[in-house]
Formats: sequence, C-alpha cells, structure tokens
Amino acid sequence: MSTKHPILSITGSSGAGTTTVKETFEHIFFRESIKACYIEGDAFHRYNRQQMKQAMAAAEESGNKHYSHFGPEANLFAELEDVFRQYSETGTGRTRHYVHDDAEASTYGVEPGNFTDWEQFPADTDILFYEGLHGAINTPQGNVAQYADLKVGVVPVINLEWIQKMHRDKAKRGYSTEAITDTILRRMPDYIDYICPQFSNTDINFQRVPVVDTSNPVISRWIPTADESMVVIRFANPRGIDFPYLLNMIHNSFMSRPNVIVIPGGKIDLAMQLIFTPLVLQMVERKRRAA
Repeated sequence: MSTKHPILSITGSSGAGTTTVKETFEHIFFRESIKACYIEGDAFHRYNRQQMKQAMAAAEESGNKHYSHFGPEANLFAELEDVFRQYSETGTGRTRHYVHDDAEASTYGVEPGNFTDWEQFPADTDILFYEGLHGAINTPQGNVAQYADLKVGVVPVINLEWIQKMHRDKAKRGYSTEAITDTILRRMPDYIDYICPQFSNTDINFQRVPVVDTSNPVISRWIPTADESMVVIRFANPRGIDFPYLLNMIHNSFMSRPNVIVIPGGKIDLAMQLIFTPLVLQMVERKRRAA
C-alpha cells in the first residue's frame, strides 16, 4: 500500500461483470480530473491463445484435466506482484494488452489471441487501476493483495455468473454452449482455489443476486436485468461508511448485517458513485499532500 502512488484493484471471475465496474470508475476519474493508468488482468496471462491450447493439451496428457487461466501455472503472478510493488514505490511500471477479437486487433495492430509489446506506464499518473481475475491474489507464486489500497470484488451468484459468461462468450467470441460449459468445468478447481479466496481479501464486495429463476444457466435465454436483481454490498471494515446516508440516497435499500447493505439492482451505479467517489478522492488527496 502506498500514500504517494495509490492502487485500486477490481477483481472477479470471467463473466462476473468487472468491465461494467471499470466503466463506473472511468466516469469518476473523468469527472474528478484524475489521471489513471490501467492494467488489464489478461495482460498477465503466461501464454497467448495458441500456446495456451498447447499447454492445456500437454497438461491433459499428463493427467491434469483442470489446467486453466485461473491458476498460477497459466499466469505471471510474480510479475504482476512486481508491477504493483514498483508502482506503489515509484509510480512506474509496465503492462501490455491481450487482443481478444478482430475489433481489438484493428486497434492494436496485433492478431487476435496474441499480446502487444510491453509498454511503460504514462508518466505522472494519480492512481493505478487494475481490472481482472487476480487483483487480490495472495499465493506463494505472488502476493498482489498486499499492495492494493482499495480492493473491490465483483461476485455474482454462481448461476448468474455462468449465464453472463455464456451470453458474452457466444456473442463476442463465437463460442458454442458446449465449449463454454467445458471451460467452466475445467476451471472449477482453480476457481475454488484461486478466485474465491480473493473475496476474503477484498475491502468491498458487490454480489448481484437475481430474483428470477436462474436454475439452469446453460439454457437461459436472457441475462437477468438489473431491475430483476438485488445487489449485496459487503464492507470488510465498515468504519467510516455512512450507512444512514446510503440508505437515504438509495431508495428501497436495507441493512442485512452490520457491514452489509442490500440495494435494488438498478441502483448499482448510483451506489458505486456514492461509495467510491469519496474513497478515490481521499486516496488522491493523500497522494497530493505527500507530494
């Protein structure tokens, strides 16, 4: 953690909705004139798409049917920790982009399934923003969690997470239902061992809970809308959080535990703006005073 060079980390599984949370923070940064530099979690995968297929095939031949992007073997945990450490100390570091599709390929000039070259962060940024799978990881291979000043988990209930992944991977990546299901099953041990434990390291968790039937995510024709959901917001340390203010500003919200507020799903962006704007401003103000 660093006063001079704060780090904000958003973590969640594939299909959890971390990209939507990132957009909320981008609005806050723009409105408050905060200069952020960004890390995408996919940039710290170990292999490009073809290499990953080969690594998975080799693992399966050796008897490991659960080799996945969630685990340490397929990621650069030590390098990610080093970037967090370097930024917290000096405000510098480097990252790259993983190119998912043709649209991104036209932007970055790299074929889909490959990485761009490593590039240095822009100079004189106010905050480092990470969004991806491992923003609060703490393993023998790398302890990223220790350097993030604010760690946010995005954790839909499991069936909703799978529905969101199904629809995203079909629409944006052209995958079949069978291929997506195989991926979910292959990743399950690493999901339990490396994704879930992070949500005990986070400062705030947002968990979307649908109030419609999601009992069979494989055949679900629609993603439950925000208005068909509630959002459970858990604060690891509720000290300093003005719950009466939040309850007053977010209609139909209520407290389910001393550190948990439940809100209508359609109010999630408002809740994030109300919760995160003062926290981000506090981090940036401490940085500027230290400078």
